[in-house]
Amino acid sequence: MRLAALCVSALGIVYGDIGTSPLYALRECFSKEHGVPVTQGNVLGILSLIFWSLTITISVKYVAYVLRADNRGEGGVLALMALAHSKMTTSSHKRAVIMGLGLFGAALLYGDGMITPAISVLSAAEGLTVISPTFGHLVQPITIGLLVLLFVMQKHGTARVGAVFGPIMVIWFLTLSSLGVYHIVRNPGVLMALNPYYAVEFFLHQGKTAFFTLGAVLLVVTGGEALYADMGHFGTRPIRVTWFLAVGPALLLNYLGQGALLLSRPAAAEHPFFEMAPRWGLLPLVILSACATVIASQALISGAFSITRQATMLGILPRVHIRHTSASEIGQIYVPAVNWMLMIATILLVVSFGSSTKLAAAYGIAVTTTMLITTALAHVVARQMWGWSGWAAAAVTTVLFSIDLAFFASTSIKFAQGGWVPIAVAFGILVLMTTWQRGRALVAERVLEEVIPLDDFFAVMRIERPARVPGTAVFMTSNTDGTPTPLMHNFQHNRVVHQQVILLTVQTEQVSFVLPHERVTVEHLREGFVRVVARYGFMEVPDMKQLLARKDTPTPPIEHTTFFLGRESIRISHKRGMALWRKRLYAFMARNAARATSFFQLPSDRVVELGGQIDL
Repeated sequence: MRLAALCVSALGIVYGDIGTSPLYALRECFSKEHGVPVTQGNVLGILSLIFWSLTITISVKYVAYVLRADNRGEGGVLALMALAHSKMTTSSHKRAVIMGLGLFGAALLYGDGMITPAISVLSAAEGLTVISPTFGHLVQPITIGLLVLLFVMQKHGTARVGAVFGPIMVIWFLTLSSLGVYHIVRNPGVLMALNPYYAVEFFLHQGKTAFFTLGAVLLVVTGGEALYADMGHFGTRPIRVTWFLAVGPALLLNYLGQGALLLSRPAAAEHPFFEMAPRWGLLPLVILSACATVIASQALISGAFSITRQATMLGILPRVHIRHTSASEIGQIYVPAVNWMLMIATILLVVSFGSSTKLAAAYGIAVTTTMLITTALAHVVARQMWGWSGWAAAAVTTVLFSIDLAFFASTSIKFAQGGWVPIAVAFGILVLMTTWQRGRALVAERVLEEVIPLDDFFAVMRIERPARVPGTAVFMTSNTDGTPTPLMHNFQHNRVVHQQVILLTVQTEQVSFVLPHERVTVEHLREGFVRVVARYGFMEVPDMKQLLARKDTPTPPIEHTTFFLGRESIRISHKRGMALWRKRLYAFMARNAARATSFFQLPSDRVVELGGQIDL
């Protein structure tokens, strides 16, 4: 029963994106832009490409191969990067390349999170034009209205509506299968498309046109990354069972059904999905499609929230305000800044491109680039973690990389038609990530220059004999060796030291979750000082109140504890280390980062912040 429940839930969360691709994928293959006539040979050839793309890219690459690369149960491009990075024992240059690939892959997911809601909801709303062409002017307003409603609802979280996601998607996939079977029975000759001969023949006869069409065929596999990214929510078994027993067969039946329809009625190529339905079923199908696309969009938006949390924990992005929308599910979070950014970007895409056909050009290049990055990082994991031989790993990677590269090349030719949009977004976010990383490193260097060894601080205490006030002071510091700057400031200006002092360092490990017995290291020092090092995975959220309440941490009740935090003010200088414009960008991000009090979930009435200036 538990497996069945997880499989139903996976239908809504994992397979929403790839499950809604029948709305537009085959239609784009026969769009006027590609100029592929609707003939028997072309229909069978494109369907053959679709079948083998689903088989090799989804069934083999993601379900059978990439899902094996779990970072303590978690997946996704950042989890894969962390796994490959931690297993790489060679030169720092290769480690930097792995880090760069992972960061760019994560940045691309933001572009994907913008385009997926736009193209999915827009393609569902375009079904109204099949009912009547007079509804054409309503497509954009309805799409924008649905998108605004979707993003406004994010603050309430998915906990309340999550229970209905699965059942709706069950109805959706049953509908896909039923429509497909109906048309296949009427024209069973379409089953010949399963023979790869027709895909080869399509390329031999159509040449350059077939290559361009490959960019539209890509649309059938665009949800592949979600299979891996959502592994931590369900585990590999429910994802694999759901794919092979439900989603994969439903998608294949529907694509074959659309092909059967085109063989008998070529004029249906403008909207083959909606033309499959009888007249009486058109409006219910449009409504069901809108629900399915909203669910698919929800999964991508939640993914963007999750990526932001991971990047923040890994020190790739500045702290942001994160709200938990469920008391029981740690993965259900809401990030206001990301939510509103995605909403504005998505609406601008709908208004700028106007149709799902034009948006399809912008869609593919981000997906194919991410697919290439995943294949490259998986190769490192296969060699370093799984112990594959060089020739075995190279053989698998070469096959998968060749297919990914073919898709990438076919979508790259649409760069000027909109493909530049997600790439520009990704590069912009990559600049933010690398600037924040480099800026933090420089700030840490400047702070380290002023930090004195803890033994020297104890020597000063013995000479100056400061007042020892009752209570416990917790000084949060990133340095596990020296004296925290806030402690020095408090000593110099107030001439007091608490009876018990805890030097608390929070470290993010290159794993998704840290095991409970690995969480805390406690070292008792002199003069009532204790050093506590707390380790968290990049999928976890630090909770200092919960941490200090553990039996192995020497802290009194929270009402007798004061937290001292440092708050650096960045002063731009002409010192070496980073370009001047990047220093200004870092200073801007630092000023607008979320307060450490809320990020670490500290009691605001027990926090003292001591500021200082740092020349960057």
